Amino acid sequence: MTTAQRPTLEAVARRAGVSRATVSRVVNGSMTVAEPIREAVRRAVAELGYVPNLAARSLVTQRTDSIALVLPEAATRVFSDDQVFPGIIRGAAQELEAADKQLVLMLAGSPAGHDRVERYTTGRHVDGVLFASLHGEDPLPGRLARLGIPVVCSGRPLDGADVPYVDVDHVGGVATAVRHLLDGGRRRIATIAGPQDMVAGIERLAGYRNTVTEAGLPELVATGDFTRESGATAMRQLLAEHPDLDAVFAASDLMAHAALRTLREAGRRVPDDVAVIGFDDIETAAYTEPPLTTVRQPIVQLGRQMTRLLLRLAAGEAIEPVVLPTELIVRESA
Repeated sequence: MTTAQRPTLEAVARRAGVSRATVSRVVNGSMTVAEPIREAVRRAVAELGYVPNLAARSLVTQRTDSIALVLPEAATRVFSDDQVFPGIIRGAAQELEAADKQLVLMLAGSPAGHDRVERYTTGRHVDGVLFASLHGEDPLPGRLARLGIPVVCSGRPLDGADVPYVDVDHVGGVATAVRHLLDGGRRRIATIAGPQDMVAGIERLAGYRNTVTEAGLPELVATGDFTRESGATAMRQLLAEHPDLDAVFAASDLMAHAALRTLREAGRRVPDDVAVIGFDDIETAAYTEPPLTTVRQPIVQLGRQMTRLLLRLAAGEAIEPVVLPTELIVRESA
């Protein structure tokens, strides 16, 4: 069927025996029309196969029925074997599908990408914005919120902006992991910390430091960026600086995977010589050699909860930050 042949609002109005304005109100979800009339319009819409013009409808409703998920990362990172990003995307998509809304995925891994996201979102092409994997004191979430655009972040914004967020208990999760190592008799516990321009990296390092300090143990720290490559580099650094270490907490499973391989190459047995714990519990954690003990964060639930808060915020509700629990999954590496 060509565009000229598509049923119009006028055709639906004639079939239903009502005015064009009444059809428009029903199609756009207005509850001010009596139920018998709404039913007549719905029946006419079904009989004629009428499909609303979404662009025109958005001019009336001031809604796009689309939500942006912004990831300030390069595409190579988002679509790598790091399963955190796909989990967040899946959770957000599930909630939006249930709400009959569209997910718009936007990558902002460069200054040009960041500017493009700002132009698109401030242009009101979406009804709200989800931010995940924020780096540094990114001003964009706070700027959008001040413009009245609903915004929810994954993790507390580091610039102190008053923006709702959903996070996981990084500090408590890491404390549980380090205490597990202490209970196993480990006393030279190192960490491969995450990037210190991200709230997850900062808080996971704080969880490690708090716990080893309480135990009267030294801090043995090297820093990575959550990737395998950085984990291997940091593990080699720790072995060179602290050859007597007997345990490692890595702030991501990918860095823990690399630590396992680096330790094996150095002739260290896991867990006999060195125990290893990661963070995330991505799918491959159960299939490393040996299987990885790790802190499980509810990644898909994180994406779903962020989206629920955003939809409530867009509906005018008052919302509060949410912190989701973590769980230590004990396998053979520690």
